[in-house]
Amino acid sequence: MGRFAAALAVLLVSVAGCDRRVEPYVEEEPRTPDLSRIFPAGAEEAARQGSGAIVPPPPPGAMPPPGAMPAAGPPVTGTVRVAPELAGRVREDAVLFVIARPGAAGPPLAVKRIASPSFPLDFELGPDDRMIQAMPFTGPLQLSARLDADGNATTRTPGDLQGAADAAVEPGASGIEVVLDEML
Repeated sequence: MGRFAAALAVLLVSVAGCDRRVEPYVEEEPRTPDLSRIFPAGAEEAARQGSGAIVPPPPPGAMPPPGAMPAAGPPVTGTVRVAPELAGRVREDAVLFVIARPGAAGPPLAVKRIASPSFPLDFELGPDDRMIQAMPFTGPLQLSARLDADGNATTRTPGDLQGAADAAVEPGASGIEVVLDEML
């Protein structure tokens, strides 16, 4: 009985000695993420202005309702080629990323990932390839492509090939040529 009494005493002292106030768990409502931490300043305004529609800015912390921003323009079509002097650098297991940006820099608006491409490669890049479905597929669009050796879009490995279209294009443009003419 001595051990039981000692254990009971330790338990009582532990409970009585606890000075932390424990609140009951209250489940919170999910909140919309703060996209301003992900995208550069002005990206939302540029997207709104590019659509041609007058769209009031959403209140802070609110996402536009589905369908509020149209998919907009038709796909862009063209061909990706490899410069003759770099043709020997193409790996069979590489991945091609065809990228459309709403400006010269910033996050991609749309991306198409093509595993083990053969060149020349015809592509179609449009609203179905958008990174964020709420962003309208509107121009002008800067097109580029990168042949990535490890298949990871976030890494740039020495030996990867890249290139860009000569000029910005509008949705629906066809016959666009992107030449992979630069080696990282």
